[in-house]
Amino acid sequence: MGGVSASTTSGLPFLKGHGTQNDFVIIPDLDGALDLGPEAVARLCDRRAGIGADGVLRVVRAAADPASAGLADQAEWFMDYRNADGSIAEMCGNGVRVFARYLVEAGLAKAGAFPVATRAGIRQVTVRDDGLVTVDMGRAVLPGPDGITVTVGEHHWPAVNVNMGNPHAVAFVADLADAGRLFDAPEVAPATAYPDGVNVEFVVDRGPRHVAMRVHERGSGETRSCGTGTCAVAVATARRDGLDPAVTGEAVTHTVDVPGGRVTITEHPDGRIEMTGPAEIVATGTVNF
Repeated sequence: MGGVSASTTSGLPFLKGHGTQNDFVIIPDLDGALDLGPEAVARLCDRRAGIGADGVLRVVRAAADPASAGLADQAEWFMDYRNADGSIAEMCGNGVRVFARYLVEAGLAKAGAFPVATRAGIRQVTVRDDGLVTVDMGRAVLPGPDGITVTVGEHHWPAVNVNMGNPHAVAFVADLADAGRLFDAPEVAPATAYPDGVNVEFVVDRGPRHVAMRVHERGSGETRSCGTGTCAVAVATARRDGLDPAVTGEAVTHTVDVPGGRVTITEHPDGRIEMTGPAEIVATGTVNF
């Protein structure tokens, strides 16, 4: 099949999964036969006219997709991730946990540790016996500039620019309700800091090394969780509190609560960030286009 459209495709196999209620439609396309265009992705993710999801995870062999062919010698499988509006994203932390869970349940990978190719590079995942999945999320970059602000209605906050393979603006707030409904993207200035859009996190303290957050994901709106966002928040919180494992030589672990659950984020002295959280496959079926 050369493409997917509303008029030509029927009986497309899919699965539905979520990681801390960040939910995804999983499309197995092992040999790269499908061409999922933005309109098809948006229809799959439509919560009234489609299956409903925050994004689509297309499962394809790395060697079979031009976007990942250069990583085929490092990982067998490529996570082709699309936002709910059909736009392409570099990385999705909750998505890669669900992706890894699917590979194991489908018999395409063995439980334990294995690599997954993404547009942000190789991510090492470990599917554990207790149902949790740990992902090596790579290293955070704090590229600046200073002076970034986030605005929702009459509220304004300074924000920290954190890149986790995709861009984040992290704002510490007094009350998560101040972020509003988050159906529309918060205003972020200067716009030149994020030419391709940005995920915006709003964060409150819950206790020592324990925070809670809400997030607006570019291309998807407010979601119940954002894996890369939880990593960005943990790093921004650590730096705010004067903690830097690269300086102290000691790992720092934060608990991050999201509306859909809880994850644990550990930043190591070499800069690697590990995220641990649940991932579940909840349904299988076929969808008509």
